Amino acid sequence: MKTIDINTWDRKELFQHFLKLKDPYFGVTIPFNVENTYQYAKDNNVSFFGVYLHDCMKAINAIDNLKYRIADNTVQIYDTIHASATIMRTNKTFGFSFIDYDKDLNVFLSNLSAEKRRIERTSNLFPPVNGLNCIHCSALPWLNFSGHKEPVSGVLDSVPKLSFGKTVKEGNKLMMNVAINVNHALVDGYHVGLFSEIFQKNLNK
Repeated sequence: MKTIDINTWDRKELFQHFLKLKDPYFGVTIPFNVENTYQYAKDNNVSFFGVYLHDCMKAINAIDNLKYRIADNTVQIYDTIHASATIMRTNKTFGFSFIDYDKDLNVFLSNLSAEKRRIERTSNLFPPVNGLNCIHCSALPWLNFSGHKEPVSGVLDSVPKLSFGKTVKEGNKLMMNVAINVNHALVDGYHVGLFSEIFQKNLNK
C-alpha cells in the first residue's frame, strides 16, 4: 500500500468535487456471458460462484482506480484487493467473509472454502480479518435484476460494491447481470467500462 499525494494528483479537482456530494457513489448493472465459466465449474466439479468471483477479482486487481481507498483524508492504493463476500449459512442467516485473493484459482477456491466453513461454524456477522483492501460483494442467484441499489450509511466510503444476479439462458448464452457501485471521486465510467471488458475476457477463457 502507498499513499498518493493529493496535491499533485491529476484527479485532485475531480476528487474534491465529488467528495462534496452527499452520496458520491454511482452504479451500473452490466450483463455478462458466463457460459464458459459455468461449464468449466461443472466439468471440474468446483464452485461456479468461486470461479466467476476469481475472474472478477482478477479484473479488479488489474485496474488501479478500483484499488484506491480513502482513509484519514488521504488516498491510498493497495497492492492487492481481496473479496469480502456475503456467505449464507444453512439456516439462512449470513456472515461476511474475507477471502484472500490469489492469482491461482485453486488457492483462491481453497480460501473461499475455508471462509465458508468458518462462517457455518459461527454466528458472527463480521470476519476476524477485515479492512479497506477488499471489495464488498454478494450473490443474488434468486433474482434476475436489471437495477440495484446498495445501502448507504452516510459515512464516507470508498470500497467498490458488487452484486451478482441470477443466471438466465439466452439462446446459446448463459447471462448474468452484475451491479457495480463505486465512489466517483476515485472511479469514472471509463474505469468501470475497462473492468467490464477485462471481466468478460476472463469469463471467456
